[in-house]
Amino acid sequence: MSPSRRDRDENVLPAPDPAQVQVIRTYGPGRFVISDREWHQPVLVTPGGTAAWPVTRAEEVAAANLGFVREGEAPAELLVLGCGPRAIFVPPPLRAELKAFGLALEVVDTGSACRIYNVLISEGRRVAAALIPL
Repeated sequence: MSPSRRDRDENVLPAPDPAQVQVIRTYGPGRFVISDREWHQPVLVTPGGTAAWPVTRAEEVAAANLGFVREGEAPAELLVLGCGPRAIFVPPPLRAELKAFGLALEVVDTGSACRIYNVLISEGRRVAAALIPL
């Protein structure tokens, strides 16, 4: 019997050169491979770096724990939030707070977030991803 889609890693393409920017190579149950490093926890990903993210459930997302995506010479304009197996409703006050920082929010499942991030990075967009593992 072949593994179900949720039990195996998914390749994420298209992607630019991982030596130049952070690229989400694969994701799967409880893990991500970003550029050449494996992560077994929630992460924040920007073109310039990846950091552990102290969130375990999408309901814990707050502007205070997203500072990493607003740092650097070219802070993100769009945050793609990967909520795990399915998207959640994000309260309007959080959206408004992120908008005040100049950060638009797209809320999707984690697989979609990985793909969207890579496509937008390949287009040269200022994007970040906040990813909760499947």
